[in-house]
Amino acid sequence: MSKRTAEIKRETTETQIDLKLDLDGTGKYEIATGSGFFDHMLSHLAKHSRSDLQLQAKGDLHVDAHHTVEDVGICLGQAIDQALGDKKGIIRFGEGTVPMEDSLARVAIDLCGRASFVFNVKFPGDKIGDFDVELVAEFLRSLANNAKMNLHVNVPYGENNHHIAEAIFKALGRSLAEAKRIDDQNQDVPSTKGVL
Repeated sequence: MSKRTAEIKRETTETQIDLKLDLDGTGKYEIATGSGFFDHMLSHLAKHSRSDLQLQAKGDLHVDAHHTVEDVGICLGQAIDQALGDKKGIIRFGEGTVPMEDSLARVAIDLCGRASFVFNVKFPGDKIGDFDVELVAEFLRSLANNAKMNLHVNVPYGENNHHIAEAIFKALGRSLAEAKRIDDQNQDVPSTKGVL
């Protein structure tokens, strides 16, 4: 099987991003976005998806973290799509349910080549430190659009902003770990269309 890796570079007037992804890694990560909380969330995603992620991002954090978070989502989504190649032999679907103390997150994905994003989450507050909670959805939307995946995120309950976000990122990691996995019993494209 060929290596499922990708390298994405993105430079705009707002951000400069250098990202390397290995879908068949072990969950190693080196992440520096300038936002400590965002780095923390991305480390959970890498670890629990068992993907190696190297990421350097510089953005206009003097404005806020919006452009950095959105553009990292774009780059990571593009990397996932590129690394998956023709998607022959992958499981395609993945689901993860993760408790984090008071919170529970359920994430389901379909690496189908079509973008769709559903986000049923209510945060009890607006911030996690200096990180706007609305940026969680912003990142996930960018990720789904650029990975060309269906991404459904549901949090039925939770009282702590940090716990809710962490549960989401861990559940997303577990979902991706399953969906990207190679099916030992079927090496075809997992679709009746014959293509994803």
